[in-house]
Amino acid sequence: MSTIIRLDMPAPSGENLKAARMAAGLSQVQAAELMGYPLQAGSRGGVQSRTWQALESATDDRNMPEPIFAMFLLLTGQHPEFRLIEKRSSETNPA
Repeated sequence: MSTIIRLDMPAPSGENLKAARMAAGLSQVQAAELMGYPLQAGSRGGVQSRTWQALESATDDRNMPEPIFAMFLLLTGQHPEFRLIEKRSSETNPA
């Protein structure tokens, strides 16, 4: 039977989310892609994520939900308590 692990994290402020993204060495577009947020064509060409921009904005009231922030920290190796490790093939395909 699987063990359920609670990944309690506070919802990040825009500043905290930006700091975590920058610490991971990711652009907004790369971070949005990693987390499955939509991308759009930018006004000056290229690609952007308006959703991610809003989450990092100091003037926007939206915050990234706590579980999604916990997953972002896990995926970027920044979670303060846990880290992701790959299961061995024997664990994923028991005989």
